[in-house]
Amino acid sequence: MDVATPHGPARVEIDEAADPRLLLVLTHGSAGGVDAPDLLAVRDAVLAIGGTVARVVQPFRLRGARAPGSAVKQDEAWVSVVAGLRESRPGLPLVQGGRSNGARVACRTASAVGACAVVALAFPLHPPGRPERSRAGELRQAGTDVLVINGDRDPFGVPDAADAARLVVLAGEGHDLKRDPARVGEEVAGWLLELRLR
Repeated sequence: MDVATPHGPARVEIDEAADPRLLLVLTHGSAGGVDAPDLLAVRDAVLAIGGTVARVVQPFRLRGARAPGSAVKQDEAWVSVVAGLRESRPGLPLVQGGRSNGARVACRTASAVGACAVVALAFPLHPPGRPERSRAGELRQAGTDVLVINGDRDPFGVPDAADAARLVVLAGEGHDLKRDPARVGEEVAGWLLELRLR
């Protein structure tokens, strides 16, 4: 379904759990979509533990833009979408996340939307070859527990364990986390169970 935001429509695909224990809202990276292998694996694993999962296509992607544009506008649109999802599912603990650029959005907006945890897949610590331009501050900005899952061959770097509640570094994985997406899903579902959000 399409959802209005201050910066154009977003598209939300929802997979409902029969007796949901949490709401997980996920989004894509700057160049990909919500059907990325790791996002689908996380969806499947979280559905299996009783989570309702909403995957959000951000407005810039629906417009056909090749880049996300302003972080402020991206975050405003995200907060709007998540607020609507929360209203329709009152009482469910909110976890939000995404891959790459979507992980950045999830971290930056976690406090604003009242998320109790963040899932950051392939968090882009810095632009490739530019380690001096660290984005670690965005992980710390979340203000809540953050699970980071990165590949050890990610050209965007791997965050420091001190900047996350849990850091999982997968051997042989690049930025796309597509060698073993089921493992990514298992890590997310296992961590969410440990948090005992219900």
